[in-house]
Amino acid sequence: MSQDISLFDEAAREVVDIANRLAEQHPEADIWDIADGLLSGAVHYWLYSRQPCGDPRCEDCMPYSTSNERETELLRWTKQFAEESDYYHAPTDANVGRA
Repeated sequence: MSQDISLFDEAAREVVDIANRLAEQHPEADIWDIADGLLSGAVHYWLYSRQPCGDPRCEDCMPYSTSNERETELLRWTKQFAEESDYYHAPTDANVGRA
């Protein structure tokens, strides 16, 4: 399990490193475009990794057995990761109180 967690952390760090490297190499680029491209690639890879095995009774594949179920799981994970992010709330958010 510890190896899985460290691989998870390494993968997340690598994505941030790629984004930072691209931003440095292309200072004129919009960082939103970089982030959107990384997110697109991550979504494609995540969906690829969750393809059901083909056995309709496979318990491991049940949450991913249809495209709608895969999308639901993807959105659930995305929401969880977003809420766990240090950047989820920003001091410049429109709904932040001002005293």
